[in-house]
Amino acid sequence: MTDFFQFEADFVESLRCIPLLVRMKLDTCGVKLKLNHWHEFTLEEREILVNKSCSTPSQAQEYGDLLQQLVYQKTGEYAKTLTIDPHPLWQKKEIIPSQIVEKAQEFDITIDINKWAELTDLQRFALIKLSRPSHENRNFLPALKEFGLA
Repeated sequence: MTDFFQFEADFVESLRCIPLLVRMKLDTCGVKLKLNHWHEFTLEEREILVNKSCSTPSQAQEYGDLLQQLVYQKTGEYAKTLTIDPHPLWQKKEIIPSQIVEKAQEFDITIDINKWAELTDLQRFALIKLSRPSHENRNFLPALKEFGLA
């Protein structure tokens, strides 16, 4: 398994939580997967979801279909769907979202736009998710450090 961050290590090694890599795929395919759904999946099914590609429209459709099939098999219901943003923030290298700027300022950190542009889509996605007010933000600073922004 690849593309896990160091700050996720305590909970993704066993795949007991949904890794950010999978969370980005969920946003890409438009499926709202709950943690209790994730816990219903076998380790093998979780690993398939980690490793399955979801970057093209057809892959995203296949990924979403697989997810819905798994959720239905385990729960008898389908997962909720989300609107898919055709231009997600994590793909925008030219602007740092204000929520990230504000969260970084809490740690007296200013993120350089050139460094932001050098991040991978997954790194930008992680920072966006970790900076949301509704999210437990304890991994935001470790992520900034891991990504060379602090």
